[in-house]
Amino acid sequence: MLSATQTQCACSLNPSPNFGDRKNDGRIDMILLHYTGMEDDDQALNWLCNETSEVSSHYYIDRAGATQQLVAEEMRAWHAGEAFWKGEKDINSCSIGIEIANAGHEDFTEEQIKAVIALCQDLMARHDIPAYRVLGHSDVAPGRKIDPGAKFPWQKLADAGVGLMPEPETAQGGRTFQRGDEGQPIQALQTMLAVYGYRVDVTGVFDAATEAVVKAFQMHFLPERVDGVADAATITTLYKLNTLMPKL
Repeated sequence: MLSATQTQCACSLNPSPNFGDRKNDGRIDMILLHYTGMEDDDQALNWLCNETSEVSSHYYIDRAGATQQLVAEEMRAWHAGEAFWKGEKDINSCSIGIEIANAGHEDFTEEQIKAVIALCQDLMARHDIPAYRVLGHSDVAPGRKIDPGAKFPWQKLADAGVGLMPEPETAQGGRTFQRGDEGQPIQALQTMLAVYGYRVDVTGVFDAATEAVVKAFQMHFLPERVDGVADAATITTLYKLNTLMPKL
């Protein structure tokens, strides 16, 4: 049963049976954003609340911006799957999952984004979650997941203090790096991606796994170009982002 203390946001309750106990110390220090990948709001909600699906999230936001709580915040919802961020593999145990109704090829509604921002601001304040720990499913599972997708307006969230975004970078020219390239510049690229938080082996070889991580990075920070090629804009944006990160 959901606790009344969990409903700080203006949302209704629609409990999902798909949850368990948080592991380790149970500390919540991340918000993970998803899209449902379904055309119909009710279909998505029913799936998240169906025990046979074995998936859930703490919150669900429909296309009209209405927010429903599905799992109590102190419990471990099943939304991240196999994932990784900054050495942590059990993302479900340290995060709050928010599913946003969207088929993946459509724009998010204004009402949805307002609701996402309000909910994230509330969660960040109550759980002391820093802006840089608001991430997308694609960030923690590159190559496996692409939500919330290239159409998600991360800049609007950052403008409201939700998520970390460097100044837009339009650098052009210079050498680009892609799958098959090798050498010190690739090692430096992989190191910067790993420092930010992605799971990437620093080998100096631009392999398929590195390409998937570059695409995930572009999906979040350079959605106008998601091709897995590390051009000047990609590398400079990554460098700027890391300069904004606290020294942990």
